[in-house]
Amino acid sequence: MDFDQLTLTQAVADLRAGKITSTALTTEALARATANADLNAFVTLDEAGALKAAAAFDANDNKDNKDKPLGGVPIVIKDNIEVAGLPCSAGTPALKNYVPRADAPVVAKLRAAGAVIIGKTSMHELAFGISGYNTAFKTGAEFGVRNAYDRALIAGGSSSGTGAAIGARIVAGGLGTDTGGSVRVPAALNGCASLRPTVGRYPQAGIAPISHTRDTAGPMAATAADVALLDRVIAGGDAVQAADLRLVRIGIVKTMLSNLDADTDAAFQAALTKMKTQGITIVEIEMPHLAELNVQVGFPVALYEAYDDMVAYLAHSGTGITIDALAREIASPDVKGTYDGLVIPRKLPGPDNTLVDAEPIYDAAIRSARPALQALYGKTFADNRLDAIAFPTTPRIAIASNPDSSSLENFALFIQNTDPGSNAGIPGIQIPIALGARSKLPIGLELDGPAGSDRGLLAIGMALDAVFERLPPPRQS
Repeated sequence: MDFDQLTLTQAVADLRAGKITSTALTTEALARATANADLNAFVTLDEAGALKAAAAFDANDNKDNKDKPLGGVPIVIKDNIEVAGLPCSAGTPALKNYVPRADAPVVAKLRAAGAVIIGKTSMHELAFGISGYNTAFKTGAEFGVRNAYDRALIAGGSSSGTGAAIGARIVAGGLGTDTGGSVRVPAALNGCASLRPTVGRYPQAGIAPISHTRDTAGPMAATAADVALLDRVIAGGDAVQAADLRLVRIGIVKTMLSNLDADTDAAFQAALTKMKTQGITIVEIEMPHLAELNVQVGFPVALYEAYDDMVAYLAHSGTGITIDALAREIASPDVKGTYDGLVIPRKLPGPDNTLVDAEPIYDAAIRSARPALQALYGKTFADNRLDAIAFPTTPRIAIASNPDSSSLENFALFIQNTDPGSNAGIPGIQIPIALGARSKLPIGLELDGPAGSDRGLLAIGMALDAVFERLPPPRQS
């Protein structure tokens, strides 16, 4: 069996056919995780628990396999999503000893479907960043979750470890969370697929939050078909079938094609050409005031809601940890600056770099700016008869992993395209399209669709799996 090309879908089929055991799959995944310790992809590797679950599946002789669509398949879970009996640190020192007694609902769904959880993955501290450079945890020689294709580079964030683990072929799927790009950015930089679902599609209980308006869990996997499998387990419904691409209509917004490096620009244009040859209709569209509306929503909502939502989560945890105690122990300078300067005092940057009271700005964002942003997306999709809007998921390939990778400038750059749809609450699917011509690093394309069009996006993504094919594995795998 070629583990470097193994997908969730293929693993399920091989397990059902008796071609491989869950114990063999899980043992290989654990061995790969250990061999790739320099990725810093894991906070917790649960070898004993994973092998016990795999053995239990094998002992059942696959009798209940049809009722368990993930039966026996190893996966990973981001460390801000609660898994019973395993620490849930949210990537921050104050919570490193918090061990929840119950699975988050999204995890419970996956476990009930037979998935074998091999461990909890590393992340940007408290999910507040896109680099994955976290000085609180490491298993390799250097800090920061490392890119599956080049250990000197970032894995992206905040679902850094899940993206790196899938890209490095340790597992074929897992869970992350997304507030402004956190399942799509690491998926793009590590060559895997992911879905940011419509907000509210998945239950959010048992997940360390940033913003209840913007947060969602999201599946990450080897292919769009694998993402669709995870989505069906969590959200229910029948299996998604690949779309007829000749019926698909996609819009391109020129403002989303800014700040691209040469590899990303070339790969995106080549992807559009391939999509056109498959019969997809590509149309250029305009979204006036998109950036302006997005700025009015993004930070005001996330930074204001972060305080109350974290206070509520800490109360749920039963640890007795206060938000002030949490903030005191934050290890990453970028996150500590955000918490100490903005979240804790309930402030936002105002004119001339002054700090102003966040509440009225937040109220305006929720009352007027966010509805206007949602209306702009709704009108754009309807007036142009679009199934989706396409753009490069990140404008650049992965950059060097060091403290500077977490700068505010890099943060704004890497979420420039993923953030607007996040703030509107609409779904987006990330699809790996190529390795850069010069860099040989993964490049991704995102499709954002109307609210509630998750299954339609997955159907398009599944059809595009065959168009772009899976990226070659990294040499290290």
